Amino acid sequence: MPPPKDFPLTRAELLRLGAALCAGAVLPAFAQRPPMPAMNTRPIPSTREALPVIGCGTWIGFDQRPGTEEYKRLPGVLDALFAAGGTVIDSSPMYGRSEETTGELLAASGRRDKAFLATKVWTSGREAGIAQMEQSFARLRTQRMDLMQVHNLVDWRTHLATLRGWKDKGRVRYIGITHYTASAYGEVEAVLKAEKLDFLQINYSLDAREAEQRLLPLAAEHGVAVIVNLPFGGGGLLRRLRDKPLPPWAGEIGCTSWAQVLLKFVLSHPAVTCVIPGTSRAEHMADNAAAGIGTFPDAAFWRREADAIRT
Repeated sequence: MPPPKDFPLTRAELLRLGAALCAGAVLPAFAQRPPMPAMNTRPIPSTREALPVIGCGTWIGFDQRPGTEEYKRLPGVLDALFAAGGTVIDSSPMYGRSEETTGELLAASGRRDKAFLATKVWTSGREAGIAQMEQSFARLRTQRMDLMQVHNLVDWRTHLATLRGWKDKGRVRYIGITHYTASAYGEVEAVLKAEKLDFLQINYSLDAREAEQRLLPLAAEHGVAVIVNLPFGGGGLLRRLRDKPLPPWAGEIGCTSWAQVLLKFVLSHPAVTCVIPGTSRAEHMADNAAAGIGTFPDAAFWRREADAIRT
């Protein structure tokens, strides 16, 4: 780089400088902001691949048809996810049109390579399971699935056998199981002990903490990554908190919303790899993603504060 001049600029140099300044003045506001801090990542134990800690669930929110106002908002959700450094998009053939919508949006934007795609199989029988999973590949418009999960443990022995073969062939990168009710935790525990899995997806939130007792420690012991669904307790807890003022300590842990507080709680557990709050609004996705930045309070902090939040 040449040394700075100590004499007047020429007319041509002034014109070039003025044009550059004018161009900068009309840039969108977001383009002029400094870059956001990077979202935290955590390693998938079976491979040590880094996974961003906040993803996006597609239940309800992505079950939309093209042409509707709700559908038109969804590209902004993926924009916000990727802009924040997130990658995980979790869907299911049981979520209405969500898989198809996700596939359409990723294809239209050319950003399949940015997404860590996860979906599920939820049927009985080998051939029915294969047919349902093939349909998911087609709907999501992908040749390889990042994560395929046996939903609610339905016929899990049959489907895990199929998925191990597909994993060996490179059709799926990771395999796992899911559930979302504490009444099934005994069976989930038995499968975790008996099978070699990459992922467990389970419900966990400030007002549904049963997974802390055995499942989260067991997943850590067996080297299984954990994706958390229902981090807002199905939404009831967040609705109750919405009109309450944030506690004074919220800013100290980097939170500007109740959603961020609840997500920070989930991510404070060391066994949790990623959390997938669902949304159909870009501003909510951006707000959720901000919870993945910075540090997370320790267990002693939540022992002091959790009861006050729930009441």
